[in-house]
Amino acid sequence: MRRRYKSIIKTMTCLLGSMILAFGLYHIHNTAHITEGGILGMTLLLQHWFHISPAVSGLILNALCYGFAFYCLGKGFLWYSFVSSAGFSLFYAIFESFDPLWPQIGLHPLFAAVVGAFFVGIGAGLSVRVGAASGGDDAFALAVSKKTSIEIQWIYLMTDLIVLLLSLTYIPWQKILYSVFTVFLSGQIIGWIAKTPSPFHFNE
Repeated sequence: MRRRYKSIIKTMTCLLGSMILAFGLYHIHNTAHITEGGILGMTLLLQHWFHISPAVSGLILNALCYGFAFYCLGKGFLWYSFVSSAGFSLFYAIFESFDPLWPQIGLHPLFAAVVGAFFVGIGAGLSVRVGAASGGDDAFALAVSKKTSIEIQWIYLMTDLIVLLLSLTYIPWQKILYSVFTVFLSGQIIGWIAKTPSPFHFNE
């Protein structure tokens, strides 16, 4: 009974995190045109320079990251990651069926970077907290952190910075600067949430 209760709590946490993440990406990042690091940023880079559709590159890169994470973390990771990923897609589809709440937020890029980082950090952090990943970035970071004992926020920062630096080949540095700030802040929030003790003992 206790195990079933814990499973329900973890599933609900994944869904809550997915909803927060989808809200932030649609209403903040997408509206303010803040670019991303990680896999999303890499798909945009490959599309620009090699004309590879993000639908193809995203599928391959995410599959590689999930495969690596499955090898490191086991089958329990896959179920909760499926819940998290499916939840994100569902909530994003719901949000994008409405107009953005703050269509002028792009006029205040620093504010958008800070607010967006909190939504992404909290949303992704909740999923990571229960050992799930809503995307390949999270799966890769979880697996590397498990294998190396490097804190997860620094893995996020390292991979995001690599992609954002490569993105300077086609995106003005002024826009990249806000992205660097938001990925640093969101990564720190994810790391803080991942380390926070839980009364449900998710890591047992």
